[in-house]
Amino acid sequence: MYKRVLTVQDISCLGQCSLTVALPILSACGMETCIIPSAVLSTHTGGFKNYTFRDLTEDIPKIREHWESENISFDAVYTGYLGSTKQIEYVEEIFGSLLKLNAKIFVDPAMADNGKLYVGFDDNFVREMAKLCGKADVIMPNITEACLMTGQEYKESYDKEYIIELFKKLNALGAECIVLTGVSYDEGSIGVAVYEKGEYLYYKHKKIAGGCHGTGDVFASAFVGAAMKGKSMIEAAKIAADYTLLCIENTIGDENHRYGVKFETALPELIKTL
Repeated sequence: MYKRVLTVQDISCLGQCSLTVALPILSACGMETCIIPSAVLSTHTGGFKNYTFRDLTEDIPKIREHWESENISFDAVYTGYLGSTKQIEYVEEIFGSLLKLNAKIFVDPAMADNGKLYVGFDDNFVREMAKLCGKADVIMPNITEACLMTGQEYKESYDKEYIIELFKKLNALGAECIVLTGVSYDEGSIGVAVYEKGEYLYYKHKKIAGGCHGTGDVFASAFVGAAMKGKSMIEAAKIAADYTLLCIENTIGDENHRYGVKFETALPELIKTL
């Protein structure tokens, strides 16, 4: 079945993150991909200075109203970086008006990493994002975001029991399935943990030193694409993790490529896997 997916997040004119990766990855997965850009930036915000930024918050309800008048609806909606509580409110309106019966809601609460909130966000934003996650079928936080939304202490070293407790608290928010990224129980590996219907599953792979901008968006987009192709949550998580790792490996060694991973070079492998 040819499915229509809506993704709502910002777009960087240069930089492999947010809509710049979500649109081509979901399209490669065979989805009709529609977008609502929450903002337009000249580049992404990691490593660039003096970038331009245009807030498109007030365009969101206008787009929704137009689509409603045209009786347009979606099989799934996937949200990434949202810049304000007002944007969260507008996304909730989309949930209530543009989705088909049994449509899936995927939320990546992109707002923090490494124990800290992104610049511009506060505790009120965290509370509203937690409410949005409660309306989702699947949420895809990292450990920092999960801790912020649940009030659990953030730790860089932890065990399986710590992660299970985090899952239980996230599940209490309302999401049926939780995909927790960046889970590492030893120095040499990292992976993704999935919690669904009380069952815990973990998939690990080798850890590559250093970080690449936008890999969370690459993972989330590939995960949504795989899940919408009918893969189970753990299968989708494995596919997305392997794809993201390949994207990083294809980028290592290119010091000039400071604006993301070369996800395009790995798309043939993703398509083959699906």
